[in-house]
Amino acid sequence: MSKPLNWNSHHITQGDEKAPNRAMLRAVGFTDGDFEKPIIGVAHAQSNITPCNNGLGHLADAISAAITEAGGMPQQYGTITVSDGISMGTEGMKCSLVSREVIADSIETVSRGMSHDGVVVTGGCDKNMPGAMIGIARLNIPAIFVYGGTIKPGHYGGQDLTIVSVFEAVGAYGAGKISREDFNEIERRACPGNGSCGGMYTANTMSSAFEAMGMSLPYSSTMSAVDAEKESSAAESGRALVRLIERGIRPRDIMTKAAFENAMTVIMAVGGSTNAVLHLLAIAHALELDLTLDDFERIRERTPVFCDLKPSGRYVATDLHAAGGIPLVMKMLLEAGLLHGDCLTVTGQTVAENLADVPAQPSPAQDVIRPISQPLYAQGHLAILRGNLAPQGSVAKISGLKSIKITGPARVFDSEERCMAAIMGDQIRPGDVLVIRYEGPKGGPGMREMLSPTSAIIGKGLGDSVGLITDGRFSGATFGLVVGHVAPEAFVGGPIALIQEGDTIELDAEKLELNLLVPEAELERRRAAWTPPKPNYERGVLAKYARLVSGADQGAVTD
Repeated sequence: MSKPLNWNSHHITQGDEKAPNRAMLRAVGFTDGDFEKPIIGVAHAQSNITPCNNGLGHLADAISAAITEAGGMPQQYGTITVSDGISMGTEGMKCSLVSREVIADSIETVSRGMSHDGVVVTGGCDKNMPGAMIGIARLNIPAIFVYGGTIKPGHYGGQDLTIVSVFEAVGAYGAGKISREDFNEIERRACPGNGSCGGMYTANTMSSAFEAMGMSLPYSSTMSAVDAEKESSAAESGRALVRLIERGIRPRDIMTKAAFENAMTVIMAVGGSTNAVLHLLAIAHALELDLTLDDFERIRERTPVFCDLKPSGRYVATDLHAAGGIPLVMKMLLEAGLLHGDCLTVTGQTVAENLADVPAQPSPAQDVIRPISQPLYAQGHLAILRGNLAPQGSVAKISGLKSIKITGPARVFDSEERCMAAIMGDQIRPGDVLVIRYEGPKGGPGMREMLSPTSAIIGKGLGDSVGLITDGRFSGATFGLVVGHVAPEAFVGGPIALIQEGDTIELDAEKLELNLLVPEAELERRRAAWTPPKPNYERGVLAKYARLVSGADQGAVTD
């Protein structure tokens, strides 16, 4: 193997003064010849806190064995994780987005501190995935991301189940639409084993984005966590990383502005999560790339949605995989002139070279992936709305809706819990526009996801007649007439803080506008009278995060 000039292990082998370094590494299994090999970090989020990460340690072992066989020296280390699904609707959810920063910091700290020559990261949940990529971007040493894999669907009553089925069952049972027996069986059967939530929710959205961006191997983003091909793909990723080190290919060679445009295009085509906007902005910030909300809107206007996936569609990620996976989606987009085929990837080849043998049309024997000429929607589903309520932007998910606009009276809640109580207490009427505020990056702090209230709205049968806006976030599993990431947020005095009960709100995703229909003079009067609330946390990680974090329109970054 040819040795790159900047090989960090070179610094361990040169000079007697490096003997203490070598002595400590001998204690963890290094022998004389190993000091000449590239030392590669294998970061993973193994944890039985959540099924998304339960099994990542096994993949890390497979990656490490493959690195060893390929001539490298792996060093495993762990990162934290927080389960969005389990913490949803609780105070603990405020720690979810915070964990993205902790994960990024930990990967940067360990692999920088240990002078690793490269790093493989395996993750399988909403925040350890973008957290990994932020850390990789900061380090800019040869790197590859390995997705832990998606969960297989549960089954009950002839229907495929995902975790969203349980959240919606809460509302349906509360509305008397299902029996207690059905409610219990849905809860018992929804999550049958390891893997990330099964629809095109945030985890599968981000894995698809990373594959499209060129930072994961082809086909790896939609594999099931429990199938044998996932371990094989993980091992191949280890071998691929060694080849990247040999060739000196770094993340910033791969993650260019064009690569981000490829990722955004794929996210639109598959109907991905609103969280992708927040996370891609944050990753681009770490790479010092100029990516803005306007880029998402530009990509949305030209990209059709042609994959029929949950939450607004019918199928889950394993169905997408069986139909041809992300490579088929990318080949269709490439043939339509919507993808940059010359972008480099972790295979060492370009996107176009990777896709050379992939068919350009979906099989007529399936209907998960439709012909691009017969899309579900002619334009993308993640719309950027602006107006006097969101002068710095907001994000709406507009797929699967009978109407993408509503004008109605504001129902104002200063926390998610208060809104949820009103929904479950049947205090919400068709035509209402719910406002959940002081849940932004600083105000929460942590920008909680709102899957509980949005799912309860669906379960109550109000999904097509009620709007919801928030300075918080939505789960990738959310659908409905909802707008999140409203910026500036309420805690810093954004216009959302000035809304009063009964004010008229106009939410119009056709015009890409979000407005409060109140005279400007009245808004100025309210603005003069507004005072910032006391922070919810004054010590600890949440307080530190609140002091550092930027607005959602910048990706809620902390550096």
